[in-house]
Amino acid sequence: MRKCIATVSVSGTLTEKLAAIAAAGFDGVEIFENDLISCPLSPERIRDRAADLGLGIDLYQPLRDFEAAGPATLKHNLRRAERKLRLMERLGAGTLLVCSSVSPEAADDDELAAAHLHALAELAARHGVRVAYEALAWGRHVNDYLHAWRIVQLADHPNLGTCLDSFHILSRGSDPIGIEAIPGDKVFFLQLADAPLPAMDVLQWSRHYRCFPGQGGFDVPGLVRHVLNTGYRGPLSLEVFNDVFRQSDARRTALDAMRSLIALEEALDRRAPGPVIPTGFAFAELTTGTANTGTATAARTGGPSAGDTVPPASGAAATLVGLLAALGFTRTGAHPTKPVEMWEQGAARILLNATGTEAALAAIGLETPDPAASVRRAEDLLAPVLPRERAPEEVPLEAIAAPDGTQIFFCRSGRPDHPDWTGDFTRGPAPSSGCVTRVDHVALTQPWHHFDEASLFYRSVLGLRPLESVEVPEPSGLLRSRAMAGPDEGVRMVLNQARVGAGQTPWQHVALACDDLRGLARRLCAEHPGLLLPIPGNYYDDLEARHDVGPEIRELGLLYDKDEHGEFLHLYTITVGRVFFEIVERSGGYRGYGAANAAVRLAVQHARGPGAP
Repeated sequence: MRKCIATVSVSGTLTEKLAAIAAAGFDGVEIFENDLISCPLSPERIRDRAADLGLGIDLYQPLRDFEAAGPATLKHNLRRAERKLRLMERLGAGTLLVCSSVSPEAADDDELAAAHLHALAELAARHGVRVAYEALAWGRHVNDYLHAWRIVQLADHPNLGTCLDSFHILSRGSDPIGIEAIPGDKVFFLQLADAPLPAMDVLQWSRHYRCFPGQGGFDVPGLVRHVLNTGYRGPLSLEVFNDVFRQSDARRTALDAMRSLIALEEALDRRAPGPVIPTGFAFAELTTGTANTGTATAARTGGPSAGDTVPPASGAAATLVGLLAALGFTRTGAHPTKPVEMWEQGAARILLNATGTEAALAAIGLETPDPAASVRRAEDLLAPVLPRERAPEEVPLEAIAAPDGTQIFFCRSGRPDHPDWTGDFTRGPAPSSGCVTRVDHVALTQPWHHFDEASLFYRSVLGLRPLESVEVPEPSGLLRSRAMAGPDEGVRMVLNQARVGAGQTPWQHVALACDDLRGLARRLCAEHPGLLLPIPGNYYDDLEARHDVGPEIRELGLLYDKDEHGEFLHLYTITVGRVFFEIVERSGGYRGYGAANAAVRLAVQHARGPGAP
């Protein structure tokens, strides 16, 4: 029998996956949509590449949340499907996988679902494509393979059949004997997978995935309150089974555990003052790897002698200087005793520190109403306060170390009631008044075994609220990511989990808010096209199928997302060392971070190689 494999089953870019699959002796592939969207090759070139390798493209997947929706959504879904079917013709794929809907909008109406699938099959027939309908184990109304087959029968179209997936069938405990009732010519595709039995039960969950209070989703304080109301006055004892913790440094894990209990006790005490919430970013500091004398910390804890100047920009420093200038930043100051420059635009400040071994995000400054109280809280929660030597005339500016080593400074800038750290700089031209207004968020990569520790740190020390973790597909696997934000979203951070294995670049980035991204992108495309990360044309083909966006988005190399609150435009610059910039424009109260586009960015960066310009 013919042997195929889905591109989602192996790592790498789409071209790397195809080469590996062919080398293993497969006859064909299922192309996963994310792999195609992130690929710079046109569908025709992908088809030709597969053919040259001796591979057929047996299936394209998935089309999600199609059936049993309202009339307006059906119209949108048919438009979306038409674009995918045209793409499949260009790709040379003959079968489209349609997953049973998980949408809350989907109706529990088999006849309606059948009617919609009939319309889809009729449309597919015009393009020479067959539709294989699959019951997801977690489908909203259709989660059993026999139920999916009944709907296919009701639809009664020669271009509509079923897809049988061993995981979706066996994970539900369904009896596979019923498969024999389906005519073989209506089984359009068979997908096979094995899994531990059971895939995840409470015991597995308990033995391997427990974490400290504040790192998960349980309401531990609420439970403890109920216990204390009984009169219990015994110890609060942690019993945590976690594979990651069992591979980590014991001292560090113990400190993390204690931090969780301190934060728990605070949550139980309604009189506790709670965190001093930061209100915004004072600066983001990048090392440039220019100087050969020490590290960023060494420069900050003594640094060059008075009279030293910032060395001439070269290498990564020159690239960063050119990048900031292209984005509209102005060099507004230099530190008299340290190799540090200040670049500003609007309320956004970037410090370039000519130390370190490579370009990286070394520190962030946070605006806080009481810097001293912020430091005391960090100390109470066992965060290390970093020693810092300073000249007598310099403003005190205390820093703590985050779990990944990033230095966090607490600032109160431009206030008459507090010393202003910016006064330490020899001032130059005034900041430019371009379209960049402030720092929107920063993204920090965490060591894989410190991800939960970092989440608790930023939650307890800074009072940031964690959102649900998301998993983003990228060429080397899945990237776990979690956004965190203050109550007023003045400070936003994104924590990304570093993967285990060689060849990984722990990228960091600074996202800058902009009030005219189209104008900035138009200028950059005209004057500095090499500074922007190129986005594959396939991304825009898919975007235009899903959203009614104009051609300007494609022409300017912008990325687009939307949520129930508003819309989001963003673009990325090239990477310098380990750091790059993202420029974002939020409209209508958009709350997200463009996570739907992260896979595209990661694939392009992977293809360009670590540190590629």
